[in-house]
Amino acid sequence: MPVTDTSLTAGSTVAGDEAAAGNVRTDRGAQNDSTVRYRAAVICASDRCFQGVRKDESIPIIAEILSGQGYEITASAVLPDEYEALRAAMMSIADENSADLIITTGGTGLAPRDITPEATVAVIDRAVPGIPEAMRAESMKITPHGMLSRGIAGIRKRTLIINLPGSPKAARENLACVLPALDHALLVLTGGTQDCAAAEANISKKRL
Repeated sequence: MPVTDTSLTAGSTVAGDEAAAGNVRTDRGAQNDSTVRYRAAVICASDRCFQGVRKDESIPIIAEILSGQGYEITASAVLPDEYEALRAAMMSIADENSADLIITTGGTGLAPRDITPEATVAVIDRAVPGIPEAMRAESMKITPHGMLSRGIAGIRKRTLIINLPGSPKAARENLACVLPALDHALLVLTGGTQDCAAAEANISKKRL
Protein backbone atom coordinates (compact mmCIF):
# COMPACT_ATOMS: atom_id res chain seq x y z
CA MET A 1 0.00 0.00 0.00
CA PRO A 2 1.48 3.39 -0.98
CA VAL A 3 2.58 5.66 1.83
CA THR A 4 1.60 9.31 1.81
CA ASP A 5 4.39 11.82 2.44
CA THR A 6 2.85 14.79 4.21
CA SER A 7 5.98 16.94 4.18
CA LEU A 8 7.22 16.95 0.62
CA THR A 9 10.48 18.78 0.12
CA ALA A 10 12.20 19.73 -3.10
CA GLY A 11 12.99 16.58 -5.04
CA SER A 12 10.80 14.34 -2.87
CA THR A 13 7.92 12.25 -4.16
CA VAL A 14 4.32 12.06 -3.01
CA ALA A 15 2.34 8.87 -3.53
CA GLY A 16 -0.88 7.56 -2.10
CA ASP A 17 -4.34 9.01 -1.50
CA GLU A 18 -3.13 12.58 -1.01
CA ALA A 19 -1.27 12.66 -4.30
CA ALA A 20 -4.12 10.94 -6.11
CA ALA A 21 -6.43 13.69 -4.89
CA GLY A 22 -4.16 16.27 -6.43
CA ASN A 23 -2.81 17.54 -3.10
CA VAL A 24 0.78 17.74 -4.23
CA ARG A 25 2.73 19.51 -1.53
CA THR A 26 5.53 21.87 -2.45
CA ASP A 27 8.57 23.48 -0.90
CA ARG A 28 8.91 27.16 -1.72
CA GLY A 29 11.80 27.72 0.66
CA ALA A 30 14.39 28.28 -2.06
CA GLN A 31 12.29 30.54 -4.25
CA ASN A 32 14.30 33.66 -3.47
CA ASP A 33 17.66 32.01 -4.18
CA SER A 34 19.31 34.12 -6.87
CA THR A 35 20.85 30.99 -8.42
CA VAL A 36 17.42 29.52 -9.19
CA ARG A 37 16.33 30.19 -12.76
CA TYR A 38 12.83 28.72 -12.67
CA ARG A 39 10.74 26.34 -10.56
CA ALA A 40 9.72 22.93 -11.88
CA ALA A 41 7.40 20.13 -10.76
CA VAL A 42 7.64 16.57 -12.08
CA ILE A 43 4.72 14.11 -12.18
CA CYS A 44 5.05 10.42 -13.06
CA ALA A 45 1.84 8.80 -14.35
CA SER A 46 2.11 5.04 -13.86
CA ASP A 47 -0.20 2.51 -12.25
CA ARG A 48 2.66 0.11 -11.56
CA CYS A 49 4.94 2.74 -10.02
CA PHE A 50 2.05 4.07 -7.93
CA GLN A 51 1.31 0.57 -6.66
CA GLY A 52 4.97 -0.06 -5.85
CA VAL A 53 5.25 -2.88 -8.39
CA ARG A 54 7.92 -1.00 -10.31
CA LYS A 55 10.36 1.68 -9.19
CA ASP A 56 10.01 5.03 -10.91
CA GLU A 57 13.21 5.95 -12.73
CA SER A 58 11.99 8.90 -14.79
CA ILE A 59 11.49 11.50 -12.04
CA PRO A 60 15.11 11.28 -10.79
CA ILE A 61 16.43 11.59 -14.36
CA ILE A 62 14.24 14.58 -15.20
CA ALA A 63 14.96 16.24 -11.86
CA GLU A 64 18.70 15.77 -12.31
CA ILE A 65 18.65 17.32 -15.78
CA LEU A 66 16.56 20.31 -14.70
CA SER A 67 18.54 20.85 -11.49
CA GLY A 68 21.72 20.83 -13.54
CA GLN A 69 20.25 23.66 -15.61
CA GLY A 70 19.50 25.74 -12.52
CA TYR A 71 15.86 24.80 -12.00
CA GLU A 72 14.47 24.34 -8.49
CA ILE A 73 12.42 21.15 -8.20
CA THR A 74 9.56 22.35 -6.00
CA ALA A 75 7.40 19.22 -6.15
CA SER A 76 7.20 15.71 -7.55
CA ALA A 77 4.58 12.99 -7.41
CA VAL A 78 3.93 9.45 -8.59
CA LEU A 79 0.27 9.13 -9.58
CA PRO A 80 -1.88 6.36 -11.07
CA ASP A 81 -3.04 6.54 -14.68
CA GLU A 82 -6.28 8.20 -13.63
CA TYR A 83 -7.72 11.24 -15.36
CA GLU A 84 -8.97 13.05 -12.27
CA ALA A 85 -5.81 12.48 -10.22
CA LEU A 86 -3.60 13.88 -12.96
CA ARG A 87 -5.91 16.77 -13.77
CA ALA A 88 -6.23 17.79 -10.12
CA ALA A 89 -2.47 17.64 -9.51
CA MET A 90 -1.62 19.81 -12.51
CA MET A 91 -4.34 22.31 -11.67
CA SER A 92 -3.21 22.54 -8.05
CA ILE A 93 0.42 23.24 -8.97
CA ALA A 94 -0.45 25.81 -11.65
CA ASP A 95 -3.21 27.58 -9.74
CA GLU A 96 -1.11 27.89 -6.60
CA ASN A 97 1.82 29.16 -8.69
CA SER A 98 4.03 26.46 -7.18
CA ALA A 99 6.02 25.93 -10.38
CA ASP A 100 6.75 27.70 -13.65
CA LEU A 101 7.11 24.36 -15.42
CA ILE A 102 5.28 21.06 -14.97
CA ILE A 103 6.83 18.01 -16.60
CA THR A 104 4.74 14.84 -16.75
CA THR A 105 6.21 11.48 -17.69
CA GLY A 106 4.17 8.47 -18.76
CA GLY A 107 0.68 7.82 -20.04
CA THR A 108 1.27 9.24 -23.54
CA GLY A 109 0.97 6.04 -25.57
CA LEU A 110 -1.88 4.02 -27.05
CA ALA A 111 -2.77 1.78 -24.10
CA PRO A 112 -6.34 2.10 -22.77
CA ARG A 113 -5.15 3.74 -19.53
CA ASP A 114 -2.74 6.17 -21.20
CA ILE A 115 -4.74 9.33 -20.49
CA THR A 116 -2.12 11.94 -19.57
CA PRO A 117 -2.75 13.98 -22.76
CA GLU A 118 -6.50 14.01 -22.12
CA ALA A 119 -5.99 15.18 -18.53
CA THR A 120 -3.61 17.87 -19.76
CA VAL A 121 -6.03 19.12 -22.41
CA ALA A 122 -8.61 19.60 -19.67
CA VAL A 123 -6.16 21.76 -17.70
CA ILE A 124 -4.47 24.03 -20.23
CA ASP A 125 -5.76 27.39 -21.43
CA ARG A 126 -3.61 27.44 -24.58
CA ALA A 127 -1.76 24.73 -26.48
CA VAL A 128 1.90 24.98 -27.51
CA PRO A 129 1.93 22.46 -30.38
CA GLY A 130 5.50 23.16 -31.48
CA ILE A 131 6.93 21.46 -28.39
CA PRO A 132 5.42 17.97 -28.95
CA GLU A 133 5.96 18.35 -32.70
CA ALA A 134 9.68 18.87 -32.08
CA MET A 135 9.84 15.94 -29.66
CA ARG A 136 8.10 13.56 -32.06
CA ALA A 137 10.33 14.66 -34.94
CA GLU A 138 13.44 14.05 -32.83
CA SER A 139 12.15 10.69 -31.58
CA MET A 140 11.44 9.52 -35.13
CA LYS A 141 15.13 9.94 -35.95
CA ILE A 142 15.71 7.12 -33.46
CA THR A 143 12.63 4.92 -33.92
CA PRO A 144 9.45 5.00 -36.06
CA HIS A 145 7.56 4.38 -32.82
CA GLY A 146 8.16 8.05 -32.02
CA MET A 147 5.12 8.95 -34.11
CA LEU A 148 2.91 7.02 -31.68
CA SER A 149 3.48 9.42 -28.80
CA ARG A 150 0.36 11.49 -28.05
CA GLY A 151 2.06 13.89 -25.64
CA ILE A 152 1.02 17.53 -25.74
CA ALA A 153 2.19 20.82 -24.24
CA GLY A 154 0.31 23.89 -23.14
CA ILE A 155 -0.08 26.75 -20.72
CA ARG A 156 -2.27 27.13 -17.66
CA LYS A 157 -2.10 30.67 -16.33
CA ARG A 158 1.67 31.27 -16.09
CA THR A 159 2.75 27.62 -15.96
CA LEU A 160 4.03 25.63 -18.93
CA ILE A 161 3.02 21.95 -18.95
CA ILE A 162 4.85 19.36 -21.07
CA ASN A 163 4.07 15.64 -21.46
CA LEU A 164 7.11 13.36 -21.81
CA PRO A 165 7.06 9.60 -22.52
CA GLY A 166 7.29 7.19 -19.61
CA SER A 167 10.47 5.44 -20.74
CA PRO A 168 13.44 6.96 -18.87
CA LYS A 169 15.51 6.94 -22.08
CA ALA A 170 12.77 8.57 -24.15
CA ALA A 171 12.01 11.08 -21.40
CA ARG A 172 15.67 12.11 -21.30
CA GLU A 173 15.89 12.42 -25.10
CA ASN A 174 12.66 14.40 -25.40
CA LEU A 175 13.57 16.78 -22.59
CA ALA A 176 17.00 17.38 -24.13
CA CYS A 177 15.29 18.23 -27.41
CA VAL A 178 13.11 21.03 -26.01
CA LEU A 179 15.34 22.26 -23.19
CA PRO A 180 17.04 24.99 -25.28
CA ALA A 181 13.67 26.69 -25.87
CA LEU A 182 12.40 26.54 -22.30
CA ASP A 183 14.33 29.49 -20.90
CA HIS A 184 12.77 31.87 -23.41
CA ALA A 185 9.31 30.33 -23.01
CA LEU A 186 9.40 30.68 -19.23
CA LEU A 187 10.91 34.17 -19.41
CA VAL A 188 7.89 35.30 -21.43
CA LEU A 189 5.38 33.39 -19.30
CA THR A 190 6.70 34.74 -16.01
CA GLY A 191 6.67 38.32 -17.28
CA GLY A 192 10.41 38.69 -17.79
CA THR A 193 9.96 39.98 -21.34
CA GLN A 194 7.35 40.34 -24.05
CA ASP A 195 9.85 41.42 -26.68
CA CYS A 196 10.55 38.13 -28.45
CA ALA A 197 12.66 39.78 -31.16
CA ALA A 198 14.98 41.35 -28.60
CA ALA A 199 15.23 38.08 -26.68
CA GLU A 200 16.09 36.14 -29.85
CA ALA A 201 18.72 38.75 -30.77
CA ASN A 202 20.27 38.31 -27.34
CA ILE A 203 20.37 34.52 -27.80
CA SER A 204 22.02 34.98 -31.21
CA LYS A 205 24.71 37.20 -29.67
CA LYS A 206 25.49 34.52 -27.11
CA ARG A 207 25.98 31.98 -29.91
CA LEU A 208 28.55 34.18 -31.70
